[in-house]
Amino acid sequence: MILHKFHEPIPVLDHGFVRLVDVMGDDRAIVQAARVSFDGKGRSDDRALIRYLVRHGHTSPLEHAVIKLEMKLPIFVARQLVRHRTQSINEVSARYTELPGERYVPSRDQLRAQSTANRQGRGELLDELVAEEWTRQAVEVGGRVDDLYRAGLDAGLSRELARTVLPVSTYTRWVSTMNAHNLLHLLRLRLDEHAQWEVRQYAEAIARIVADWLPLTWEAFTDYRIEAATLSRAEVAALRDVLTPELVRSVCDASSYCGSSTREVEALRALLGGAP
Repeated sequence: MILHKFHEPIPVLDHGFVRLVDVMGDDRAIVQAARVSFDGKGRSDDRALIRYLVRHGHTSPLEHAVIKLEMKLPIFVARQLVRHRTQSINEVSARYTELPGERYVPSRDQLRAQSTANRQGRGELLDELVAEEWTRQAVEVGGRVDDLYRAGLDAGLSRELARTVLPVSTYTRWVSTMNAHNLLHLLRLRLDEHAQWEVRQYAEAIARIVADWLPLTWEAFTDYRIEAATLSRAEVAALRDVLTPELVRSVCDASSYCGSSTREVEALRALLGGAP
């Protein structure tokens, strides 16, 4: 269970963290919500039922488990997470309080050139001298910006205007509450290898908490979403063309041996065009 992680921040990047604040419900709450649909008369055990729900996209029972997280994160990372609008967020306001002089500076191994294959991603490492000079200037400019911000406050400039000079590397902090269904959707996108590296670090920290909070749900989510693959109609047709009945039987036997349920094996056999 997750009680040992309450209020213990998981460090992320250079100044950030993710911290579990509270939860309502767990795997059992998801199961109980699902069983209301058939008046509590289901025969499946909890694990089998959760795996069925996740595999087949029956998401409403997952909305009955809720989590509250506190995060400290750079503004540019926060904006990637806030795109997931099905959460309740309260963020520290720079109109009411002064922000600390903390900015994210990428480590040397993250200073990379623009990817030639991905227009929004990074590719090869920057030349060492170029990286060192960029880092030096980033730290220097950040310091000057912070000095300007503090000078404005000291001179009596309103906080809401003084903050306008702060860059997106500035750390902010918020509390976010969301249900398990929406959180898992967020993690499916932000754990993906194509997501920005920095936001993936926060997603991985959140995933550690979720795996402790909802072990059965996380197992099913990993099996059917994170590590699963979707095939197009053309790809399924191609597989059916090249797989002999013997190969289909071997694949299904291996799937059964690896822990797939009888229903899952039957679905796989039908997908590959094998006889029942």
